[in-house]
Amino acid sequence: MEAAPQAPHTTRTRSDPSRAQAPPLGRSSVPHPLAPQLPDTGDANALAEGVWPAGAERVDGAMHVGGVALSAIAAQHGTPFLLVDETVVRERARRIREAFETAFADASDASGAAAQAGKPAVDVYYAGKALLTADVARWMRAEGLRIDVCTGGELATALRAGIEPAAIGFHGNNKSELEIEAGVSAGIGTFIVDSPIEAERISAAATRAGRVQRVRLRISVGVHASTHEFLATSHEDQKFGIPVDEAPAVVARIRELPGLELVGLHTHIGSQIFDAAGFSESARRMLALHAELGGTGSAADGAFPELNLGGGFGIAYTAADSPEPIETIATRLADAVRTAADELGIAVPRISIEPGRWIVGPAGVTVYTVGTIKPVQVGEAGSLEQGTRTYVSVDGGMGDNARPALYGAQYAARIASRASAAEPALVRIAGRHCESGDIVVDAEWLPGDVAPGDLLAVAATGAYCHSLASNYNAAPRPPVLAVSQGADGSPAVRTLVRRESIDDLLARDAGLDSNGAASA
Repeated sequence: MEAAPQAPHTTRTRSDPSRAQAPPLGRSSVPHPLAPQLPDTGDANALAEGVWPAGAERVDGAMHVGGVALSAIAAQHGTPFLLVDETVVRERARRIREAFETAFADASDASGAAAQAGKPAVDVYYAGKALLTADVARWMRAEGLRIDVCTGGELATALRAGIEPAAIGFHGNNKSELEIEAGVSAGIGTFIVDSPIEAERISAAATRAGRVQRVRLRISVGVHASTHEFLATSHEDQKFGIPVDEAPAVVARIRELPGLELVGLHTHIGSQIFDAAGFSESARRMLALHAELGGTGSAADGAFPELNLGGGFGIAYTAADSPEPIETIATRLADAVRTAADELGIAVPRISIEPGRWIVGPAGVTVYTVGTIKPVQVGEAGSLEQGTRTYVSVDGGMGDNARPALYGAQYAARIASRASAAEPALVRIAGRHCESGDIVVDAEWLPGDVAPGDLLAVAATGAYCHSLASNYNAAPRPPVLAVSQGADGSPAVRTLVRRESIDDLLARDAGLDSNGAASA
């Protein structure tokens, strides 16, 4: 572990809600015509609570995360880099596990289906697709979570990190036969079956291995989450799961196949969902299907004791986002499950959930260096949409954060290397890639004296940034770093995933020899 470089500090400032209510002198609170959706936070240096990692602060103007100056990390590691605060990740993992264990312990007791002795009433799987490294997997397991994987690569990461196979669930709508063989051979806990043909393939692999493989069946329950079209995964016309009306036939076939044990149903209605309404409706429909398909009763009669309600719990990417507290969502979902079970006259199944973004997203920041500043006149003179948009270009972009290009995702940004009293200016933060859609932050207020060489931090990048990163334009992917508290309480920074080099990229080009020269 590398010692964290420290800067002398005298003054510490965090976001002050009272200061965030009024714009600075000379600034109108009327929405800017080029960004009418952007809230006027009033202070272009403030770190909005709930958006930035817990404990993020300014010390003598410079931004610190986990007790370390981002400028000091940049001096040692270069930019861009993704930094995750291990303490925040672990605290959020523990918080969501405890919230659901508490809520569903009550639900189980009320329905008479108490948790097994000494075992919590709910299983929490960390959705590894959000951010999976060996260390992250170990953090999750240490906090009592299981691990979800979606590919052979994610499975190998978890196994090589020392995660016991029984604590792994394997998702995916098109698992290859090699991936299925690898999972069965490793002895993973559960496969989530996404199609009838996949059940046949898992059965064949389990039979060859001489073992019985636990499976859940993924159901497309028809609840349309209030989210982006590409993030909503329980529409009827989409690639995931089995429609409700086809489920009886598929369940019957799974029960017939050798080598399979159906342990429950599964659903996932989408991502970045801010309240419990969609989850509760999904749970009601899934419990009805659970009862209809004989999920209750004895194992000898084909009962399946579990119900996985998925994940998708939303986070605040900007000050405009206001997700419900996870404890509220857990309580309301447990109430909905208990009520539905009582109405159906069945016991509450063993519940599982699959958070990913909620745990790691708010713990991460990506730090860039500003390269160029370009004011662009927009709109016709005299029109309502006329004005100047300042493009601030940084040394990363869609290669390390594809979400704005994929989903139109919004982010918050701040100058990290200093604070400024300059009048705020509306900026668009652009990436370095040769693509007009390479926008990191569509609209943000930054101090008007933002300049080349400034460090720029983007909040809430812990999830789906590294995992979606690419080598577009042959750009090496940035490192993933972690700040952690040492045994003596002092912070230290270490590398979770090293920075790629040009040599790493060229090593895969078969037209070059090992020294990067053209091969004959």
